[in-house]
Amino acid sequence: MAASLSFIIVMGLLADYAFRRFKLPGLVGMLIVGVLCGPYVLNLIAPEMMRVSGDFRKIALIVILLRAGFELHRDTLNRVGRAALIMSCIPAIFEIIGIMLVAPGWLHISYLDAAILGTILGAVSPAVVVPLMIDFMDRGRGNKKGIPTLVLAASSVDDVFVIVLFTIFLGIYGGGDINIWAKLSEIPVSIALGIIIGVIPGYLLFRLFTRYDWRPPKKTLVVLGVAIMLTWLEEECKRWVPIASLLGVMAIGFIILEKSEPIAHIISQKLKKLWVFAELLLFVLVGAQVNVHVAWEAGIAGTLVILVGLIFRSAGTYLSLISTPLNWKERLFCVIAYIPKATVQAAIGAVPLAAGVASGEIILAVAVLSILVTAPLGAIGIKVFGERILDHGERSVYRFKDLREKQELPHVGERIRSKKFGTIWKIIEEKEMWIEKPALYGSSAPGANLIPAIQLRCWSEDNSPGPGKGKTISCRYSQIDPPFHDHWEVLYDW
Repeated sequence: MAASLSFIIVMGLLADYAFRRFKLPGLVGMLIVGVLCGPYVLNLIAPEMMRVSGDFRKIALIVILLRAGFELHRDTLNRVGRAALIMSCIPAIFEIIGIMLVAPGWLHISYLDAAILGTILGAVSPAVVVPLMIDFMDRGRGNKKGIPTLVLAASSVDDVFVIVLFTIFLGIYGGGDINIWAKLSEIPVSIALGIIIGVIPGYLLFRLFTRYDWRPPKKTLVVLGVAIMLTWLEEECKRWVPIASLLGVMAIGFIILEKSEPIAHIISQKLKKLWVFAELLLFVLVGAQVNVHVAWEAGIAGTLVILVGLIFRSAGTYLSLISTPLNWKERLFCVIAYIPKATVQAAIGAVPLAAGVASGEIILAVAVLSILVTAPLGAIGIKVFGERILDHGERSVYRFKDLREKQELPHVGERIRSKKFGTIWKIIEEKEMWIEKPALYGSSAPGANLIPAIQLRCWSEDNSPGPGKGKTISCRYSQIDPPFHDHWEVLYDW
């Protein structure tokens, strides 16, 4: 398995680099590597790796959803809440209806089988959508109207809604007694419980981190461990009560961000570095789950069914945004962002076949084909149209994130060492400000003379009675100042 892991890392990184060189999302290259190297094509990934693939993919998904939670500001959520709620169900309903209209005739299956197929295809892939939305949020794209947050929040609830409908239709097929209204009530219950089980540990973690001055890596590992436990709790409790644990994972980050932005930013920065490895695992292993031979069996008819479903879904998405302040181009971006399918289809595509559904093989074939068609095209569409459509203001607060990454600045709570004197300092305050660019760097564009800068206030730990009582210094960094690491190094010990 170790050799397979090294193969995934090397080939995944090469594919990521190659696709980024052509201005395409790197995750598309990783998916293709997974398809080619998986057990259904070249069979270069060891069987042991494929057996634990589900756990690896779940952990990787948790990492990116935690990052999403640490990017969800309450004011932005308040602005997009109503639209996100509508988008979480209307587009999926439209897609299911569209598939039910054409699948019986084109694939020669029953209407109930078509409904089951529709619920499988109706789920958006958080694995594809969430990383791309976070990338836009990191760069301040679409921030004025909260478009990435809207798509991120809606797609997270969309999966809960669709999976409940899938359970209902599969239960009807089995002929057992099933209370449809009771099942539908599981949707709000699952969402509410998911948020609750995230809010409580999120608050407790905030209190823990403020009481004990743990180093950033330790805080990050604790948060990740708690998030993984939430998904375990969902599995243990699903016999009695439904819990949307992935919403809980996002809620952890949201609560910590609300209570303490410095702590949230530190953990988010560490998760961003961890995501480099998690991203490789997620997309290569998702691609490895795709059986191209099964997808081939779906043929042209399966492709047409998928396309019709996407047309209906796009209409539903656009209608969901009619009452919002988004213009038609921004609504078009949301339509494209709702195209990719991967994780849910890979997870439940084979369930109808295992449950004895007559059209189980056809359903599986179309589900696999939907991943091959929509995941790459959707990811490329999001990247291309997002860069063209989403706004970015000159004085966006997200320009400070760019500055922080370029300068590799530490956050409040982190310790740094002076390279010249060897003294240890702790960041106790940071301040973002706009400063005038010196004349020799000037520009004739209106407002171009203002550039972002971050001022760090540091407290000396050497021979000091306590924070605020010893010596402090302030350092300012902007795009025209010397790099932070010319004079300092960040201490990453526990």
